[in-house]
Amino acid sequence: MLLSHVRYLLFKLNVLQPSQDTINLWTNNKDSIKLKYVLQNGNYKTRVLAANALSFIRDYSAIPLLLNSIDDKIQNVSIAALNALEDLDTNKKTITLIYKKRFEWLKLNREKKNRKVKKRKNNIYRWERTSKKNFEMVKERLKRPIR
Repeated sequence: MLLSHVRYLLFKLNVLQPSQDTINLWTNNKDSIKLKYVLQNGNYKTRVLAANALSFIRDYSAIPLLLNSIDDKIQNVSIAALNALEDLDTNKKTITLIYKKRFEWLKLNREKKNRKVKKRKNNIYRWERTSKKNFEMVKERLKRPIR
């Protein structure tokens, strides 16, 4: 138990990130304060684990933090927060928010795929690569006699 407190202090001091075993220990002990802190300040791997752990221990006080982490830069963290919210909150507004967010992600993914396809179509002169031009220049220079 003392080692768990030491790990938490080292995490607060930004010395190390908690491992999956540490987060599982905090989950088994139902240390929601530590898990909430990890959800706010951890790296992307630990934030995902913390969101899953908070839903596992059924901590309803973590719902505002999970709502904030829906708009995370890392999509895996946002997905974990949405899944945790689905487990914890049965409010209709929250459920509609979850569905809207998922449809936004689908829309963004489709737009990204369309952009990639358009970029390939615009590249008409693929045979005029700069590496090919450089290779031809080197070839010509090698044909010249050395002085």
